[in-house]
Amino acid sequence: MIIQNLIEDTNGTAPVLAEHGLSFLVTAGGHRYLLDTGASDKTWDNAGTLGVSVTDVDAVVLSHGHYDHTGGMLGLAKMGYAGPVYLRDNAALPYYNLREYEKYIGIDLKILELPGLRLTPREGITKADETLSLFSGVSGTRFAPEGNRTLYEKKDGQFIKDAFEHEMYAVITEGTKSVLVSGCAHKGIVNILERYRELYGSNPDAVVSGFHMMNADGYDEAAVSRIQEVAKELAATGVMFYTGHCTGIPAYELMKPVLKEKLVYLHAGDRVEL
Repeated sequence: MIIQNLIEDTNGTAPVLAEHGLSFLVTAGGHRYLLDTGASDKTWDNAGTLGVSVTDVDAVVLSHGHYDHTGGMLGLAKMGYAGPVYLRDNAALPYYNLREYEKYIGIDLKILELPGLRLTPREGITKADETLSLFSGVSGTRFAPEGNRTLYEKKDGQFIKDAFEHEMYAVITEGTKSVLVSGCAHKGIVNILERYRELYGSNPDAVVSGFHMMNADGYDEAAVSRIQEVAKELAATGVMFYTGHCTGIPAYELMKPVLKEKLVYLHAGDRVEL
C-alpha cells in the first residue's frame, strides 16, 4: 500500500507547493483513491510535479464538509474525472469559523451537481469495493479537539456548535493490512478509533489523519497536558500513526516523545509505503 501526500500545510523535501488543506493519493489492492482534494487546484499542480495521475482514480472520498478538504474537487472534475465521489449526506450544510469573523468554510455547492456523487449515511459501513469502505457515526466525546471551539453550523439564521456529523472515515484493506484514513478527526481520534473497533472488531494497522490540535494562540498548561494524554492513549494501541495538516507542528512535537517511532509527520509531497 502506497500513501502519497499531495498537499498539506508544510513542505518536506519534495519541490511542491504547501497550502492549508489535505489530500492523499492511496494505491492499494489494485485500486487508486483520492482521499480529500485539498483547498484548491494547487493539489493537482503538485500531482503533476510528483508525476502521478489523478483523473483515473477509482474513487474520491471527501472526509467532511470543509473547503480545505474539498476545494480541489471541481478542478479535478474539469480535468476529466467523472467517477464516484463519496460525501456524507449532510456535508453540504453551511459551516462557519467564527474565530476572527464570520467566515464560510463549507463546500462549493456545485459539488452536489457532480454525476458521480454518492451520499453516505451515518450508520453502518458503506462498501465502495473490496478494498475501500467508509463509516461515520462516532458518538464518543473524549478528548474532543479544542480547535473545534470556533466552528459552527448556521441554521435558520442562528449559529449552533458544529457536531461534525458530516465527518466520514475511510478504511483501506489490502490482504491482512487495514489502514484508517481521516481528514481532521474533528470527532477526536480516540473516539474515531473506538468506533472503528466497534465496526471492524480490532484496531487498524495504521492511521493517517490530522488531529485538529493546531492553535494559533498557543497552548496553555492544560492544553499541553491534554495533547500528551491523547498521545498516551494512542501509544497504548500499538498502531502506527501518520499525521499532518491540522495537527500542527507544535502539537506533533508534544506527541512525538510519547509515541516515538509510532508517529510520523507527512509533509506535502511525502510518500510512505505500508
